[in-house]
Amino acid sequence: MQAEVNICTIGHVDHGKTSMLKAITDKWTDTHSEEIKRGITIKIGYVDAGFYITKDGRYTVSEKEQDGVKNKLLRRVSFLDAPGHETLMTTAIAASSITDGALFVIAANEKCPQPQTQEHLTVLDILGIKNIVIVQNKVDLVSRERSLENYKEIAAFVKGSIAENAPIIPIAANYKTNIDALIEAIEKNIPTPKRNPDAAPKMFVARSFDVNRPGVEIAKMRGGVLGGSLICGKLKVGDEIEIRPGIRKKSKDREVTEPIITKVTSLLAGEKLAEEVGPGGLVGIGTPLDPALTKSDLFVGNIIGKPGALPQVLEEIDIEYTILQRQDFENPGYRMQEPIVISVGTATSIGVITRLKGGVMQLKLKRPICADKKSKVAISRRVGQRWRLSGHGVLK
Repeated sequence: MQAEVNICTIGHVDHGKTSMLKAITDKWTDTHSEEIKRGITIKIGYVDAGFYITKDGRYTVSEKEQDGVKNKLLRRVSFLDAPGHETLMTTAIAASSITDGALFVIAANEKCPQPQTQEHLTVLDILGIKNIVIVQNKVDLVSRERSLENYKEIAAFVKGSIAENAPIIPIAANYKTNIDALIEAIEKNIPTPKRNPDAAPKMFVARSFDVNRPGVEIAKMRGGVLGGSLICGKLKVGDEIEIRPGIRKKSKDREVTEPIITKVTSLLAGEKLAEEVGPGGLVGIGTPLDPALTKSDLFVGNIIGKPGALPQVLEEIDIEYTILQRQDFENPGYRMQEPIVISVGTATSIGVITRLKGGVMQLKLKRPICADKKSKVAISRRVGQRWRLSGHGVLK
């Protein structure tokens, strides 16, 4: 059974997002060697889980029988684990942009809000993600009085925001405490959205891999794998697909981007092979592409669909923008020739401002993107040595 809904985790670094998913799914989403060494999430992690209800009304991820009666499967859910560190905000934005809801994790042992707590709430506002459950983690590390004080801090922090009416669920992820209440809150507050399986397929690529182990024989090598989420439509094994913007190639004295036409050789949904996948949940697409092209997330930001049915590749874009009011750094108006980073869907690109007029900026991109008009855009600017979220807008 394919997952029906995508849910991302967001929140300040080290507030326990990955530990919370481990408590829910019994799987650790940090698998990259650098993530394990540093103890933080760097790339988008992902894991699926089935939500069940017992005969006495308790929510669980276990399908085990009780007194000879199997637990009832409610639905399958895909989780995307986004990094919390400020230098990895574009990755967090990419995860948020392909989700239907969010688990907003806030630790009880630190004053609320922390810097990325504020920044991630801004991302939810920008992207219009309304289905939110706030997870008050690490209540085991503080007294009852401090836990209640932190609860009030959280409620005051989200007042007037998109998360104002979100439930606040206290948990202790390391002890799997109150996870049943968290699953119940997810079921009640993050519904499965209506999708159009009959539309032309469109998928945002969030990860790409070389799945071959070192030393594998050439005859046994498998093609590159693309991971992401279908926004609409269906894909079947054997379908011809187009990938845009595609790959960068050198042509004479400059680089050009060429779309790729390839075929679906296999499909993976919920860690199981499938002949067909539809919208909702995370899926993997096996292709005959050279795995050197797809390794290390080189295809992140691309869009997959039927040949000729995808949006145009854009090297120059116009953005109708709004500057954010930031309390933690000066955020004046944008200026001509200023370099900025834009995030659209799962794509991230750097560009230079070539025109500013009437709340609209024109950008010349160093890396083309493929996006529809009216797509939401997050804008980051350089502050000191870091890129910080500074504005948002829509493509004109």
